[in-house]
Amino acid sequence: MIVDNGYVHGGDVYRNRVTLDFSANVNPYGTPDPVKAAIRAAADDVARYPDPYCTALREKLAARHGVSERDILCGNGAAELIYAFAQALPVKTALLPVPSFADYESALRAAGIEPTFYPLLREDGFAVTERILDAITADTELVMLCSPNNPTGRSIGRELLLKILARCRETGAWLFSDECFEDLCDVEKAVSLAPELKRNDRVLLLRAFTKTYGMAGVRLGYAISENDALLSRMSTQTQPWNVSTVAQAAGLAALDCTDWAARARALFRQEKAYLIGELRTLSVSTLYGDANFLLLSGVPTLYEALLERGILVRDCQNYRGLQKGDVRIAVRTHPENAALIAAIREVLHA
Repeated sequence: MIVDNGYVHGGDVYRNRVTLDFSANVNPYGTPDPVKAAIRAAADDVARYPDPYCTALREKLAARHGVSERDILCGNGAAELIYAFAQALPVKTALLPVPSFADYESALRAAGIEPTFYPLLREDGFAVTERILDAITADTELVMLCSPNNPTGRSIGRELLLKILARCRETGAWLFSDECFEDLCDVEKAVSLAPELKRNDRVLLLRAFTKTYGMAGVRLGYAISENDALLSRMSTQTQPWNVSTVAQAAGLAALDCTDWAARARALFRQEKAYLIGELRTLSVSTLYGDANFLLLSGVPTLYEALLERGILVRDCQNYRGLQKGDVRIAVRTHPENAALIAAIREVLHA
């Protein structure tokens, strides 16, 4: 018997009658053809066990980020690595800005770590501001960040991010930074802490192929850290052969698709401007984020009304700090975005 514990993510097109999915923030161009070809070719090797160390993939990722392959740990999607990280840490408490990705809290609680919630304010556009520095004290054991943040799309600027890093180093706190949306973020707002890792061994960065390369169904993520002991402990929290032969082949092929993210970012620049302009004419409150999605608010029945029309958006009322009427929409191709706007107009006029 399957136990339904409540699905709290986007992309649930299997239990809903959906013609347009705006709930999952995946590259609207989908999966690159070379990745699909690599997946098909990998089928010839699935009788063998996959490389348990993801050797070739880690080497290629290390070259991409300017780190050693020893600093890379691959996982069955980013979600597996979030849980492995929490299980591997010798801490009891964590500072968690909210609203943010639901699995952070779930992973912390599963590991017996008590989250202390740091509320991001609606009047600040849910931005992380310098006030967070005062919340990182000598008692803080772990700080968990997501930039750009899910579901708000707000990123943390380089100057503030470095201040947070310095504050964590000063207090001895661990720092977790989820960078999964950075490749699809506005270029001027994209900030990675990878160049800072050599001087900070209590930092872990999280990345994934899911959104950038349209590989949600493949399940492939990776963590970057200079702390070999941490990565070793995390690896003991995952199953053997957790990254399939197909996933490793897909990842290797994806890393050669160097223009895939840039092509999507060009689309997002144009389409975010279109969506925001249209939503303003409809008087729908819209938070301008830096990533490939937008947070809308103020229309309490919007999720249900759109679903009746076959359009799935992300109902965000189950995020801490958000409420009924807060929904997240992915930025997709212009015909899809135009269809969404037409449906919202119809809902409001009805």
